[in-house]
Amino acid sequence: MRSKRLIARLSSMFALLLMGYSVQAADRPNILFIIADDLGYTDLGVTGSDYYLTPHLDKLASESMVFDAAYANCANCAPTRAALMSGMYAPRTGVFTVGNPDRGKASGRMLIPTKNKTTLDEEVVTIAEVLKAAGYTTAQMGKWHLGEGKDGGPTEQGFDVNVAGCHKGTPPSYFSPYKNKFIEDGPKGEYLTERLTREAASFIKQQKDSGKPFFLYLPLYNVHTPIKPIKEMAEAADKREKGKYHKNPKYAAMVEAMDKYLGRLLDELEANGQADNTLVVFTSDNGGYGAVTDVHPLRGSKGMFYEGGIRVPLFVRLPGVTKAGSTSDEPVVLLDFYPTLAELGKAKLPTKQPVDGESLLPLLKDATKSLDREAIFFHFPCYLQGYSGGEGAEAQRPPWRATPCSVIRMGDWKLIKYFETGDVELFNLAKDPGEQNDLSKKELVKAIELTALLTVWHKETNAPIPTEKNPKYQP
Repeated sequence: MRSKRLIARLSSMFALLLMGYSVQAADRPNILFIIADDLGYTDLGVTGSDYYLTPHLDKLASESMVFDAAYANCANCAPTRAALMSGMYAPRTGVFTVGNPDRGKASGRMLIPTKNKTTLDEEVVTIAEVLKAAGYTTAQMGKWHLGEGKDGGPTEQGFDVNVAGCHKGTPPSYFSPYKNKFIEDGPKGEYLTERLTREAASFIKQQKDSGKPFFLYLPLYNVHTPIKPIKEMAEAADKREKGKYHKNPKYAAMVEAMDKYLGRLLDELEANGQADNTLVVFTSDNGGYGAVTDVHPLRGSKGMFYEGGIRVPLFVRLPGVTKAGSTSDEPVVLLDFYPTLAELGKAKLPTKQPVDGESLLPLLKDATKSLDREAIFFHFPCYLQGYSGGEGAEAQRPPWRATPCSVIRMGDWKLIKYFETGDVELFNLAKDPGEQNDLSKKELVKAIELTALLTVWHKETNAPIPTEKNPKYQP
């Protein structure tokens, strides 16, 4: 079975290669795609923080198109990464959550959850493979979380270079020695984010005279737990006046370090004369971790399917295409970058693999435009246990951050359907971005409409719906 899948995958890649190399490098931009880990929607100065210091990312936002309604593909990390790499919704990849789908106490789980995959299948044609077939040099530096080595590691999925990408979702150490076989240790105490951005800058510089465009995927480990900041930054943050909602100096230092070293990387891009021909994307893989940060006025946090768990910052800069300081309020989702990057790179999409996203190029050219699609969707047929403390804890459905559910956003409307009970919640995000007023009874026609659309999507994607009762459940 493995050999048949591999042959099929190689056939697809060969076809892409034949079609892709006819395009000249000068016609396409370089691509620097930066994705932070667990960075909340309001964790930057430009998005609302009155405590965390992010001058370099604030500057990037001022030079970019800012998306106010951008979504990760899930409320936790691995499913978002699988969707970003594959361009497909979770029902097609089988990556629904991190680790086991039956997290939390068995006595509290009403249903048997759907089985979860923790690696990206080898037959999936990734965006790295699509771009590589079109002549791009590809590199992955940071958190991969979709396999390791020959079992789905980055170099098995289209990347020429891999630095630090393994199957772990948490960094073994933020300071050298890193305890990660995919990155050489630096001087003792070297900070991981500094090292990754330095490796990224070196890679970019090497590509300048190659005659080939590059795709650099930079999935940082910051600001994921463990919260291990640079000591001096944490001490300085502790001396500053705390914000109204942001108060944790150690987390503030994690955010500040990310900003500092990304600032150096962006400066290197400018100094090398590559900034004008490089698409820069900055975003996050899910909402902020509610035990250490707050995404007010949004409800919820990482692991929850309220806005605080899935809405993320998104800045896109491409000189000559995007308008500096422009803003789009069109709902977009990270898997949209699969067709977007392919179109910008003049690369051919695979013919035997669904592409669930929409190219964002029309929006990048004109922020007032809308995409020609009805809705975006989320699917989570799993359980994710809750946590105590933190500003996001009050939004849980005790004792869970998430129970089996699906979500649809259509225009200003958002509906969450819970599979344990069949209950739904309906919110108008234009009037109620904090999701405080459930309108499912008052706006019954709209609730029925969105539920019907969600059911159609379930059928189209063959989404698994858990229905089997858990014999260990204790009401």
